[in-house]
Amino acid sequence: MWPQTSAFYPDILAKRSRLSPYRTALRDTLTGQRLTFQAWEERVCQTANFLQERCEIQPGDRIAVYAINSLEYLDLWMACTKVGAILQNLNWRLTTAELLPLILDAQPKVMCYSADFATQITALRPQLPLIKHWIALDAPADPSDLLFSRRESSSTTFHPIRESSPDDPWVICYTGGTTGLPKGAVLTQGNMLWNAINTVISWGLDQNDVAILNAPLFHTGGLNVFTLPLIYAGGTSLICRKFDPDQTFDLIESAGVTVFFGVPTMFIALQNHPRWESADFSHTKLIISGGAPCPLPVFEKFWDKGVDFKTGYGLTEAGPNTFWLPAEDVRRKPAAVGFPLMHIDVKVVRPDGSLCAVDEGGELLIRGPHVTPGYWNNPDATSQVVIDGWLHTGDLATRDEEGYYRIIGRIKDLIISGGENIYPAEVESAIHAHPAVAEAALIGVPDPKWGEVGRAVIVLKPGETLDETGLITFLRERLAGYKVPKTVVFVEELPKTGAGKIDKISISERWGKA
Repeated sequence: MWPQTSAFYPDILAKRSRLSPYRTALRDTLTGQRLTFQAWEERVCQTANFLQERCEIQPGDRIAVYAINSLEYLDLWMACTKVGAILQNLNWRLTTAELLPLILDAQPKVMCYSADFATQITALRPQLPLIKHWIALDAPADPSDLLFSRRESSSTTFHPIRESSPDDPWVICYTGGTTGLPKGAVLTQGNMLWNAINTVISWGLDQNDVAILNAPLFHTGGLNVFTLPLIYAGGTSLICRKFDPDQTFDLIESAGVTVFFGVPTMFIALQNHPRWESADFSHTKLIISGGAPCPLPVFEKFWDKGVDFKTGYGLTEAGPNTFWLPAEDVRRKPAAVGFPLMHIDVKVVRPDGSLCAVDEGGELLIRGPHVTPGYWNNPDATSQVVIDGWLHTGDLATRDEEGYYRIIGRIKDLIISGGENIYPAEVESAIHAHPAVAEAALIGVPDPKWGEVGRAVIVLKPGETLDETGLITFLRERLAGYKVPKTVVFVEELPKTGAGKIDKISISERWGKA
């Protein structure tokens, strides 16, 4: 499935550790520990040796990580390139019932976890005999589990079995669709390298840049918006366990932060914080929002502080960094994402594949070396999305007369709430599990905090009773919190199309207002 080429692929961290051995690569904000690129490379070599010797990891084996952001998580990610393994970065916001089919799909040989999820690991373990080694990054959930700290006795040099190729899968990031289980987007070493190259040369990153890493590493945003590009450029990442407004203000004020990525809910939280008025962003050169639509007032409050705050666009299957809006256009084109990055082509097309006219909405297609070769174990889904080298995003965009691109909506009925994707079919399936429900539809409605949230529109079976609280309580046992509808509307019937299908457009028009 993954064709090999003879092209040389550089070990990015190993190269950077030779070029910038004493520059700070990482700083752990919890412990205060700082790692130079040389010191980090030595830790990663120890990790690679540990995985190869103790866990018998071979090229192509999958390593699942169920953990919050940490130095150890980043060690494992980088070690995968050395041993040829594939990282499965598990979304810890999901329930164990949601995670299980994803783990079974990827078939990892090793499960690494942090103590934060010991309860979940205990629940999953009996259902996962395929896991050969359970590795505790800190406190073990079971006395028999391997301790990650044992890697410290391994050599600080590593000799790979074979050279890496740009076609080698590096990460399986599970994204979703409007139907069925989430799909594992394969990001190869070449995909992620080219995203780094595109970002560094198109966004102007360099070795003096410092980024806050508080986006979760189970997202491509945590891995690829700034983290890998800054390794490539020789900059510094500040590792945070989670997003905390106070900590973010502290880091911006005193840690030399120059670049910061977040989703709109994070920026809204900062602007609603008492420290917002006195916060000084004058030494930052790039603050960018992504993951969800961002309200214009958020832009304006940053602009009032002299910050060229802008919105970006990307998706797991491509990068995610895809566009750049020049600073001089931020206020003139506030809704635009700008132009495609250096080694990326995009186009906007009609359903018949023809190019859209100026300002005509159509589907955004992306082409470039950062685009996924496909979905793990899912050739049918791959063939529907990657066609003749072009990634069909399912997103609607326009291109104006000056060539600026703007994202205007989604072809799919995907809901993005606070940067998290909600797939209606999955939620509707969970709703239908309730014995009182006859029909259900999930739609997105505007929300001032989250951008949009889910609203369930329900038809009950004759003679059954159910209220909003009862349904939400039922769903919280089956779905991650962000997927649970925030409101529920009970109706006599759902509108249907001529073919007898539930008419989502009519439902949204009737019940989709905030």
